[in-house]
Amino acid sequence: MVRNRTRRLRGALLALTAAGGLLLSGCGAGGSDDTSHAQDSDVAPSPDLRSTFALDVDTASYGYARRTLAEGRLPDPSTVRPEEFVNSFRQDYERPDGNGFSVTVDGARTGDENWSLVRVGLATKAADRGGDRPPAALTFVIDISGSMAEPGRLDLARHSLGVMTDRLRDDDSVAIVTFSDEAETVLPMTRLAGHRGEIHDAIDTLEPTDSTNLGAGVETGYETAVEGLREGATNRVVLVSDALANTGDTDADTILERVATERREHGITLFGVGVGSDYGDALMERLADKGDGHTEYVSDEDDAAEVFCDRLPQNVELTARDAKAQVTFDPQTVREFRLIGYDNRAVADEDFRDDRVDGGEVGPGHTVTALYAVRTAAGADGHLATATVRWLDPETRAPHEESGALEAGSLHGSVSDAPARFQVTAVAAYFADALRSGDSHSRDSHSRDSRESRHSRLPGAPALGELAKRAARLAHTTEDDAVRDLADAVERADRYGA
Repeated sequence: MVRNRTRRLRGALLALTAAGGLLLSGCGAGGSDDTSHAQDSDVAPSPDLRSTFALDVDTASYGYARRTLAEGRLPDPSTVRPEEFVNSFRQDYERPDGNGFSVTVDGARTGDENWSLVRVGLATKAADRGGDRPPAALTFVIDISGSMAEPGRLDLARHSLGVMTDRLRDDDSVAIVTFSDEAETVLPMTRLAGHRGEIHDAIDTLEPTDSTNLGAGVETGYETAVEGLREGATNRVVLVSDALANTGDTDADTILERVATERREHGITLFGVGVGSDYGDALMERLADKGDGHTEYVSDEDDAAEVFCDRLPQNVELTARDAKAQVTFDPQTVREFRLIGYDNRAVADEDFRDDRVDGGEVGPGHTVTALYAVRTAAGADGHLATATVRWLDPETRAPHEESGALEAGSLHGSVSDAPARFQVTAVAAYFADALRSGDSHSRDSHSRDSRESRHSRLPGAPALGELAKRAARLAHTTEDDAVRDLADAVERADRYGA
């Protein structure tokens, strides 16, 4: 949470923080007497209408929620990160030609008095499927502990790694480290050219054994990556695990410091791949954040094929380092806002242009979406917000910025009138909101009880049954299997009483 924003909200949100975290982090401003939708009346007015955060392209939280719902149970609210739900779906943003980002800002009124949803969309250049990219040096750190014997864990990883090995280029390199109670380098950094059979043999030997010494695996993995470091290549550690550390160094901060040190000294990024019905989601996410990478979750062969065989080979390069976004709302038209998610990615507003402050690393083919709940002044007209993204060139580390703006007159009259991809974004955010609330059917978002519960509900939030219908309609409109899976997940959550 940004420091000045935290001071402003401390009194109003103390009960919420103690209860276990917020879905909506933001701030209030202005002196309007319009106090609709879950706004505490004792929040002091403030001129601060800025929101700053490090970019994040993780999607593991949504994948794990889908897996949990498919098994007939609701996900733990603490594992639900709304930005990862939102970022799990294809967007329609214009893409830039070179490194960096395009910026798209749009919005729609919710019908909940003066509240709107505002979408800030950032997109990198399209992934080059023709293979015109730097070579990759990938160190796979594979969990072979006893828990990985469960179907859909090590067997899935082994199959996927084998297929991926056949798809990597001859000038790419692969190393394999395994860990259970101890860690071992099974294969040092090895070029694909002339050695694919050797790499396949190493993959085929992977079998589950004992307990999970995740700390040893991470340390040995980075040591192996440093030993095999290739200048001019994308050097990355790929951690495949259920992240259930139970042996050796299980202290997250110690493990994370090792990752952070190697990141700073050698520029090695981390890609976390989560597996298993029991999954250490929080630890994997923190590791990836410290390792300037991101996380995905795979539950079946289709997920694994997409992650290992499509996304990883195509996106081994980076197009932006230490990327941050800052959204500035106009005090003449905006009374308050809340950023949906990004709870642990907040950056102090004054650090936006301090390039020593860590941001997010993003590769080609990615989109990053930030959704805001925004309450405008009654009859507001004119400028609403300006969104700026700042990043460092991945090679020269020269800073660059790009901006986009939104006018009140450009807001769509309702969410249902907005483009289909905007509607998908809204459904994903409302779904995460319901899963984190724990009481989606009965809570009155205008009541004092709502303000004192886990978090304030999103404006215009429908019941899950209606949300499932919206998702089903959007699946038909977009002809997108991912949206169809979303509709199925929402329907299951409604059936299980989320």
